[in-house]
Amino acid sequence: MLVTFGSLIVKNLFRQRTRTALTAVGIAVGIATVVALGVITGGLRTASNDFVKSGGADFMVAQKGASDLTYSAVSRRDWQAIEARPDVERATGVLFEVAHVGSNPFFFYFGYEPAALGGLGLRPVAGRLLAPGAPREALLGAKAASSVGVTVGGSIVLDGLPFRVVGLYRTGDLWQDSGAVVPLATAQELSSKKNVVTAVHVVAAPGADPHDVAKDLERELPRLVAIESAADYGKVDQGFEVLGAINLAISLLAVGIGAIGVMNTMIMSVFERTREIGVLRAVGWRGSRIVRMILLESAALCVLGAFVGVLLGVAASRAILLVPAVSSFLTPSYAAEVFVRALAVGLVVALVGALYPAFRAVRLSPMEALRYE
Repeated sequence: MLVTFGSLIVKNLFRQRTRTALTAVGIAVGIATVVALGVITGGLRTASNDFVKSGGADFMVAQKGASDLTYSAVSRRDWQAIEARPDVERATGVLFEVAHVGSNPFFFYFGYEPAALGGLGLRPVAGRLLAPGAPREALLGAKAASSVGVTVGGSIVLDGLPFRVVGLYRTGDLWQDSGAVVPLATAQELSSKKNVVTAVHVVAAPGADPHDVAKDLERELPRLVAIESAADYGKVDQGFEVLGAINLAISLLAVGIGAIGVMNTMIMSVFERTREIGVLRAVGWRGSRIVRMILLESAALCVLGAFVGVLLGVAASRAILLVPAVSSFLTPSYAAEVFVRALAVGLVVALVGALYPAFRAVRLSPMEALRYE
């Protein structure tokens, strides 16, 4: 009986192949958008979290209310105040800037004090670290060196200033491995940000709770904010908040548009099968079974659309990486929650789109349905 019931559902879907296919394509496009945006957002969060933890830091301190991380400004006085705390083992300031290098308009470079590089665990895979008192030396991340075609002994131009590459490094942090490290004083001169850094990476002293240290710093220095993970990035980068809002908006839009498409398909199907539904009711089918049939047809249609949509979404996220400027700061994150969200969107679309057609079908009396022309 289950096989017969299932076969009937499949047969009903393929009665109007073109209509079914177009509806599934519409659902697939919506799901693909949800998946692609989720994968991209997840990748950005992973990369930003790696940057927060750069050099083994427990958390990062930046300017409170900054609209973008690159606009954050932490004064040397505040940096020194953080460094002087007894519950802080190490506080490393970094100036984070973006330059146009070759075809990449989003090339990151990081200004550090040369003496701090050893403590960050930054080890060169070729060449050496920056020498104190050498303002025009630079280190290149391994990924950046590959993309710009420069190695040790070559040169790179950042904001119009040439630097001699003295070493290559690999940290596992995508943003740093896709960029360059230069002396902090030179980076401040290039960006016209004298005596300020973008952020301070903090390592709590042994025995101190990093979370407590972060909260104490926020209370004592109210113009600063502590970022303990990517979840806190919205405090200094509104772009992450905007991405989250866009993700939610597109999910809701996909549900709305998909539900309308499914509802249209299922209503037409019910209209075309009015006499058939009357026959089924006349031979003893209960209204609940009719409802179940329509819901399962809708669910099968949406699962098909969701499956195709997931494949399209993954393909789209991979295609984005073919753009060098994007691959320099983004690695897609195929977290399970992205696909669970896509499936949830598909099921909601199925439920919402089938409610009215199912309600209409079950309200038809057998006699009324049999008389329908």
